Amino acid sequence: MKIVVTGSIAFDYLMSFPGKFTDVILPDKLHTISLSFLVDSMKRQRGGTAPNIAYTMALLGGRPSVMATAGQDFAEYRLWLEKYGVDTSTIIEIEDDYTASFFVNTDEDHNQIASFYTGAMAHAKQLTFAQYAADADLAIISPNDPDAMRAYTLECKALNIPYIYDSSQQTIRLSGEDLRIGLEGCYLLSINEYEYHLIQDRTGLSDNEILDKVGGLLVTKGANGSELTIDGNKWIIPTVPPRKIVEPTGAGDAYRAGLMRGIQLGLPWDIAGRMGALASTYVLEQVGTQSHSFTPLEFVTRYREHFDDQGALDTLLAPVETTA
Repeated sequence: MKIVVTGSIAFDYLMSFPGKFTDVILPDKLHTISLSFLVDSMKRQRGGTAPNIAYTMALLGGRPSVMATAGQDFAEYRLWLEKYGVDTSTIIEIEDDYTASFFVNTDEDHNQIASFYTGAMAHAKQLTFAQYAADADLAIISPNDPDAMRAYTLECKALNIPYIYDSSQQTIRLSGEDLRIGLEGCYLLSINEYEYHLIQDRTGLSDNEILDKVGGLLVTKGANGSELTIDGNKWIIPTVPPRKIVEPTGAGDAYRAGLMRGIQLGLPWDIAGRMGALASTYVLEQVGTQSHSFTPLEFVTRYREHFDDQGALDTLLAPVETTA
């Protein structure tokens, strides 16, 4: 099964200010605010929904393909992904622009001032499955340029490519009509609990109406686990207790990666869901969306500390696939 991952590619620039923003922001001068913050540290980390998902899938031996746009500064990032087995042949570099970037400055009270530069992501709508991934067996449409998400949804329908619809962070940017089109006929709607209620509000659809339109529904609920509903069957997927909680960013992407790898291997839905839960826990234990690492054997061993797969995950330990 060839899985194609679409979504954003970005660099995250994380800065630390050794003070409080509230000490230097004057309430009566907000209309003329002009400030510069001298920060103690800055870290640049690899990010973006598409490579986040693909990276964890690759750790699990999945060999996914990424279809997305990046900038002229992407060369080192490409090598990183290829090192772990991600197919980057359909990541297109935009020569006169930079990879999308997220800049965030955090003070000692954990208040944040942030900016997001769209950069090369704005060109994602120019890519098509027909040109770059017509042989996909399954795609995921994860947060990206809104125009690209609309176009990919329509094209997957036209080409009969099953797709997971993951509006996630872009749910607030998409119209009710866009969301209706995206979820209707999708292989799986993947969303967190808050975003699910936002979709209901935007579309006016009830629980039953959404279930009638989608092939399956995944709703993640943070520390309360997740619910997976397929063909009228519901599985309550518990979390895997983290050894420590460091930072949650990217946990949802890892969940989707684990679930999709389970789908790719043809595993039962409850086992695939628990693979997603464990994958997300690995991210919680690190700073960064691609800082975690494990071998398939380590993953299976930890899985079996919490769940009984009845030997199903032995297939995860088979020789690594050579095709995407």
